[in-house]
Parts: sequence; structure tokens; C-alpha cells
Amino acid sequence: MSGEVRNIRLVLEYDGTAYHGFQAQDNTAFPTIQGELEAAIEAVCRERLRIIGAGRTDAGVHALGQVANFHTRSTVPTDRFPAALNSVLPGDIRVKAADEVPLDFHARFDAAAKTYIYLVDNRPRPSVFLRNYACHVSQPLNVVEMRRAAELLIGTQDYASFRTSGSSAKTTVRTVYQFEIAESKICPGMVKFKARADGFLYNMMRNMVGTLLEVGLGKLSAEDVKDILAARDRRRAGPTAPPHGLYLAGVEYPQSKQSTSPGETVSSEVVFDIPWV
Repeated sequence: MSGEVRNIRLVLEYDGTAYHGFQAQDNTAFPTIQGELEAAIEAVCRERLRIIGAGRTDAGVHALGQVANFHTRSTVPTDRFPAALNSVLPGDIRVKAADEVPLDFHARFDAAAKTYIYLVDNRPRPSVFLRNYACHVSQPLNVVEMRRAAELLIGTQDYASFRTSGSSAKTTVRTVYQFEIAESKICPGMVKFKARADGFLYNMMRNMVGTLLEVGLGKLSAEDVKDILAARDRRRAGPTAPPHGLYLAGVEYPQSKQSTSPGETVSSEVVFDIPWV
């Protein structure tokens, strides 16, 4: 028996290796995160519906804290959604949390900030176990110089030089609140790039990382990055870093878009990290 319409928000974790990105494709031969999740929701809720994702991650890109929402008349208790959906989802997709949000909540358009992490394996020889989860760079990287360059990417600026063509964004101005580069103490040789912004242009994170890697290899200087930003020309920046090192770590929303259930919280506000880095 169907009930009143509810808007359910999910926080997702997935390994994007086997998928053709998040967004559902017309060609069903290519599996997507959205397609698998919608099939699982149909099995649980007995409704065919469309979900909305906060970020349309590309093929091979992973997520630690992707957010999606959907409207349903199902009477499945909100707190049962993670277990119910995980019981029918593939093992490389997991629902970490669920809550009920206002009916006008939109996972993509209401996002106030996103955080991305990018991993680089900077050891001489690549690890077979990391081949799908970190970009391998065999030559030593100058992390100090990369940090100097990353500081120039923080602020409210025009990031046209880091946008791949194909974006439908009306403006290329974004605010980057944080850009950190850390060397792992747990896994020597692993370098983690972490950026938080009010929004990211298409491939912006991967293009920024690709440019910073050029700095780390001595092909560009930190001062060059300042000139690249000012040029507003994608051809001036470095190459696009491979997709498999990228993780959508978290999505943040205004307080007005939080849970409608008193005392209930959801972990979409938390930026998840990678425990083995």
C-alpha cells in the first residue's frame, strides 16, 4: 500500500572501476551507478523512478560520499533503506546513510560545497593493487613546490583554464575554499590532493591535479600556475589526470535542506576520507 510522497536522500560509496560513470546511459550495454541504484530502488520500493545525483562522476571515478535523492510513495521506513538497498545492490556500490528531506530538496542544485580527493602513487614501480585507485607517477614529485602552486588555486577566481570543453556551466567563476596536498604516513609514496569548493567545472579537479603534477615534475613553476589561471585558456594548463585516482569525498547542503525528522542526522555533511592513506 502506497503512502504519502517522501523525498529520500542517500549517501553513497562506490568503486567506479566497472561503471561507465554515474549518469544513466541510453545504451544499456554500459552499466552506470545510477542505473544500478534505480534498479535496486525499484526492487525495494516496487516503483520505477529516477534518482538525482549530486555529481555526475565519470567512468572510473569513485565516491566516498556521493549524494542522491528520489521521491517515493513507498512505506519502507527511512532507516531501513541502507540495508534494504545494499541487499540487492552489487558489492561495489553501497548506501551508507539515508534520511528524509524536504520535498523540494535537489541533490545537485542545492549543493553548497563539494570535496574531491585525488590519489597519486609516487613510487618507482606501480602496485598491482592500486592500479584502479591511484594514478601512478614514477618520477619523484616536488611536493613543496606543488603546495606553493596549489595555494594559488584557492579563492574566488575564473577557472576557465581548468575546464574541459563540453561543460554547460553558465560561468567559470568558482570559489575554492581549500586545496591541500599531503604525503601519506601510512602508505609511503602516496600523495593525496584534497580540494573543497562551492562547485567544480567539468574535469576541473583532474585538470588542476594534472597541472600540479607538471609543477611537481619541474615542467611548470608555481608562478606559471598564476599565469595559467589568468589566461583563461585550457590549452595553457597541464593534462587531465586519469579518472581512476579521483574520489568524490563529500557534498554539503544548507541547513534549510537538512533532515525533516527531528533528531535525525545524515552523514552527507561529513567529508569522508580514505583510511589507508
